[in-house]
Amino acid sequence: MSEDKITKTSTISINVGTNENNVPVRMLWSAEDGNIDKAETAAVLLSLWDPKDKNTMKIDLWTKDLSIEEMKQFFHQTLLTMADTFEKATGEKNISEDLRDYCYHFADKMDVLPEK
Repeated sequence: MSEDKITKTSTISINVGTNENNVPVRMLWSAEDGNIDKAETAAVLLSLWDPKDKNTMKIDLWTKDLSIEEMKQFFHQTLLTMADTFEKATGEKNISEDLRDYCYHFADKMDVLPEK
């Protein structure tokens, strides 16, 4: 773990409103550094790396009104972002391009490619 001195902290929060069956019906998120305050969202995929256990902890939530088509688009865009993030973090251009190729395949199979 880095020994850098913390000079600032920032808060990112997600407020989840659920119905009587504990199903999310409304989610609002805030990020003080991004000047985002209680913005509406319909889906969240949050992955956190536990360096002690070398394991990923995750939270996957979506509102009951999120359509299947929107979920398909959300996953496609998230996978593309993961390819970009992986390349930026590791410099692994070739495997990141492979992941982008898979994203195109996913979008084609899920019929979420934009019309030409």
